[in-house]
Amino acid sequence: MLRSLQNVAGFDKPAFTAVHDSGEQVTSIRFNPAKTVISDMGTHAPHPAPRDKVPWSSNGCYLAARPSFTFDPLFHAGVYYVQEASSMFVEQVLEQTANLSQPLRVLDLCAAPGGKSTLLQSLINKESLLVCNEVIKSRAAVLEENMVKWGAANVVVTNNDPAHFARLENYFDVVVIDAPCSGSGLFRRDPEAITEWSESNVALCSQRQQRIIADVWPALRQNGLLIYSTCSYSAEEDEMIMDWVHEAFQAEGIRVKTAKEWNIVETFSAKQQMPGYRFYPDKVKGEGLFIAAARKKEGALFAGARPGKNKIEQLGKTEELLVRPWINEEEDIFLFKQKDAIMAFPAGIANELAVLQSALYLKRAGITTGKLAGKDLIPDHALAVSTIVNKSIPYFALNRQEAIQYLRRDEIKINTMYKGWMLVKYEGYNLGWIKALINRFNNYYPKEWRIMKQPV
Repeated sequence: MLRSLQNVAGFDKPAFTAVHDSGEQVTSIRFNPAKTVISDMGTHAPHPAPRDKVPWSSNGCYLAARPSFTFDPLFHAGVYYVQEASSMFVEQVLEQTANLSQPLRVLDLCAAPGGKSTLLQSLINKESLLVCNEVIKSRAAVLEENMVKWGAANVVVTNNDPAHFARLENYFDVVVIDAPCSGSGLFRRDPEAITEWSESNVALCSQRQQRIIADVWPALRQNGLLIYSTCSYSAEEDEMIMDWVHEAFQAEGIRVKTAKEWNIVETFSAKQQMPGYRFYPDKVKGEGLFIAAARKKEGALFAGARPGKNKIEQLGKTEELLVRPWINEEEDIFLFKQKDAIMAFPAGIANELAVLQSALYLKRAGITTGKLAGKDLIPDHALAVSTIVNKSIPYFALNRQEAIQYLRRDEIKINTMYKGWMLVKYEGYNLGWIKALINRFNNYYPKEWRIMKQPV
């Protein structure tokens, strides 16, 4: 593998080898600005407390050591996401190349487990739409869980092949592709990946990356933005892919400003001089990454959706009166049915639902508020950890031990005179629902998400 990097820009063999031999591990997290702010990171953060800020991220910081995130209730509450620091550079690319003050339609095409999706959602405004897609069903479930914890309503999770998005011609303003790759950029974090690397796998990945881009390209509108990244050092998967994007689609490369002290290596592809950015673990405090941006010059604006067979079923007035008290009054929300679930989606972009449903399988659209049982709503966990849940709902505050017991669905003692649905909180953040009864309560934390390990 090292031989293949000899002529790659920024590669320093002695330093590169030394950092991989050192055994050093870097742990970073990114706070959810809809739930907390980075200035509170010393208070609301895992132990050990954050030490340094990730320089190219508004909400990212490094930890002095890697804690057990499984046993941190704040992680389950969606207060932060554990993300590799280099990947947070997507923020710089998007902020410098797109107008984030305007409503945008953004697609994260290869989204699982959700690192870039949660980051993108934090950057776009409430009038924007984020579609997070994952083609592998099991990984799509993990993506869905992480987006539920993040708590935003303007998110749609899909489980489609990239080719399906061609049905939405000229629809998206931004397409982000963190492409499947040979994984050499993760060798320090995952030494076993070294045994799986081969030149033939690099060639196979390059072909797959071209197919993915070609499949989704029609869905990007004229002057739309492609953000492409891999965790590979191989030029065949990085600069040569950007050469191919220019040659196949006449796309225009976009340069991104970086600070000198960040030590990010700017590269230019051999044929078309398409700019790209390389992260080396001997130069930055993060793992290996390549990222580049390109502008689509041909194409048009979205012409509108074809009529879909399945209509979006809006909630009736009587049903809506039962659900509305569970949602913040200031939220402009469109309520609709998805099978027997009541979903909440931003009213300003509700028309996008029919467009997406006409072309894609929607695994989740917006926030699941719950299910109606007669004149009562059985609230869903997604509502509890969302940013739209009514702040006046009764709650019970848990200490750390009680919070872990709750997340394990173990029995805990709660002394309250209140009867009915209550939120449980840890350090002011919602963890989920309980239903208080006489002398006991029912724990409604999702069974499939419960902590299975024993606390240390």
